[in-house]
Amino acid sequence: MNEKTYIGLDQDVHAGLTPLGRMVRDAWVFGILPETETCSGWDMGRMQVLYEEVYAAWEPYAHLPSHLTGELLERHTRIYSEAISSARKEGWNPELSDDE
Repeated sequence: MNEKTYIGLDQDVHAGLTPLGRMVRDAWVFGILPETETCSGWDMGRMQVLYEEVYAAWEPYAHLPSHLTGELLERHTRIYSEAISSARKEGWNPELSDDE
């Protein structure tokens, strides 16, 4: 059986600004994973467990970055600013196209 695996944040499209990539970054924000972990080769079961951990970590903040404070806010801002900058260098456009 050929099980799907995640390509890894460093290989993901748009500098990882995808649902799985954002989940990995959020895991970094909350200290669930070290920032060196890209989740390359993780199967979808393992990614589901990570999703559940990240979801639980967001709950006290109503899943809104604007509710983060202190170190969490600083980490979120740094991690996502770097990702957005990298994605734009790759040609990513945050505007939705007509078919999205």
